[in-house]
This record gives sequence, C-alpha cells and structure tokens, in this order.
Amino acid sequence: MEHKEFEAPVELQDTVKCFWYNRKDFGEVPSDFEVVPDGYAEIIFHFGSTLSISYDEVLHPLPSPFIMGLLNQPAVFNTKDTMEIIGIRCFPWTVFDLLGLPSGKDGLHLLEHPVTDLQFQLYPLIQAGQIQKAIALVTAYFINLRSQVGVNTMLFKAGTAMRVANGTLPVSEIAASAHATIRTLERKFKQSSGYTVKDVSALMRFEQVRNHLWLYPDSNLAGLAHELGYTDQSHLSREFKRYTGMTPAAFARKTKREKQASDGHII
Repeated sequence: MEHKEFEAPVELQDTVKCFWYNRKDFGEVPSDFEVVPDGYAEIIFHFGSTLSISYDEVLHPLPSPFIMGLLNQPAVFNTKDTMEIIGIRCFPWTVFDLLGLPSGKDGLHLLEHPVTDLQFQLYPLIQAGQIQKAIALVTAYFINLRSQVGVNTMLFKAGTAMRVANGTLPVSEIAASAHATIRTLERKFKQSSGYTVKDVSALMRFEQVRNHLWLYPDSNLAGLAHELGYTDQSHLSREFKRYTGMTPAAFARKTKREKQASDGHII
C-alpha cells in the first residue's frame, strides 16, 4: 500500500486539514475493508474498480466523488484490484458551508456540485502516476472555492479551541473561546456540521486514543483515560467500543498482531 499526505496551504488551513493519496492492490477477489470514525469529514475521489459501501450486508456502488461525513460506527467498503484515492480531509464544521450544501447526520453524502467535474480532470493524471499534479489541481480548486466563502468567526474560534484541546474541553469553555453562548454555538455548529459540539469533541478524543494505541499498543489505559479527560478507564472503554465495536484492549492486541505480521516488530 502507498499512502501520502500533503499539508494544506495557509489559505485553506481554517477549512482543510490535509490532502492525501492512497493506492492499494486488493487482489482479483472482491474484499472488504473498514473505515473507523474520526473527527473529520472527507471528500473522496476514487479511481479503479468499483467502490461499494455495505449496508445490511448489501453492497451499494459509490460515485466519485462522495463525502464521508462523521461516523458513529465503522463503515465497511468493498472493492477489488487496484484502488487509488485522492482525499480532502476537512473539518466537519466547514465542509458543507465550503460546498454550499446542507449538512446532515448521514455519514455518506452523494454530491451534486461542480466539484464532481474534477473527476474527469484527475483521471488522466492518476493514470499517468502524476500524483503531485493531481494534488496541485485539487488544491487550486479548493483555494478558489474557499475565496468565495465567508469565514464564520465563531465556528472558526470554536473549532480551533477543540482541535488544540483534542476534544477534551467542555462545551462551556468552547463557547467562551468563541465568545458565544452555549445555545448559540450549539445551534450554529449543528447547522454547519449536522452534529453537536459534544458529538464532534467525543470523536476527536476517541481519535487521540486510537492513534496512541496504534503507536503504543502496550499503553496503560487508566493513564491514557486520565490524560485525555475521560472520567475513568471504564468511560474510555465504553466510548472506544461505541465507535469501533471493540474494547481498547482488544484493539491494542489486534494492532500488535497486525504489526508483527507486516514488519515483524512492534513500534
């Protein structure tokens, strides 16, 4: 598998976390892969075989591009052969305003927007292996799009406070950082992302746990719970299982097995 991330330019850093490219050969037989929730919304362009998402054990083919919004449980995709993806990782409170689209709580959003025209411009670049040019094309498009959208100062300040604290701040402190009342912030936040401040903060905090356990699977869970603002280890375990379907201890064991299988050692 090949994976590369590209930093967003200054003009987009209030909206886009990063751009990324992924290439993986899944083999001739269709196979599933799982995407675990995190604190971002992704605009996904895909190239190669059909990419489908599984609902109730039924596969639904996906157009390119589509938006993978915030998830509250893992999403299962299916494909075969070589799949290449260009992704735009956005802050969930900015992506729908950026595209001028209504928000919603559905994890998957099919796009009716001029951004879909990029698919035809990106395809020959992906075919030729010109990934840097593909990323430059997408970046230029989103810089132009961003220049046409006003900044919601309150949401920007709230989002910055949430990111700096990795989702550990209570809503009252986030509202204070944004110079807004809790009620006003929650209303605007839900309008822009489809989710509450608490929902997104919980996903951000979970992401920190997941990333930490991926790097350090032998971590002390009680200490990690305290460090990231959970009430206790049981609270951490409940939240983790809510988003992944497994306990953090089980995830850590699975991570160790996968690392041993892939490179013979644990980081």
